[in-house]
Amino acid sequence: MQDIAGEFPQAKSIPVIAPTKSTVKVRIEPDGRILKLDGRAAWMMRVLVKAGRRGVTTLELPAGVRVSHCVLLLRRAGFTISSPRESHEGPFPGTHSRYRLETEVTILEDMAVAA
Repeated sequence: MQDIAGEFPQAKSIPVIAPTKSTVKVRIEPDGRILKLDGRAAWMMRVLVKAGRRGVTTLELPAGVRVSHCVLLLRRAGFTISSPRESHEGPFPGTHSRYRLETEVTILEDMAVAA
């Protein structure tokens, strides 16, 4: 659409912010093996370490996160994650898993780098 002067108006756009990629470096205790985790695996490692023995459920995390896939990535990397089933009430009663990191780890580096 042209304005009176014959010029096209500028589109109003939202500035684009470069996505960040999470990176975490952890030491597995007591053997001292060091692993670097990226992306969703790094994010989930942070969540599980912060949750501690209480663990975390999908209800406590942001909507749309494929928690089971993040857990699968960590399990494939060699971490032991328990997932006992718990029942819940409400309008849609049923069961859900509570994920707990059983492997003892120490976070050595926690950073986000430009993707």
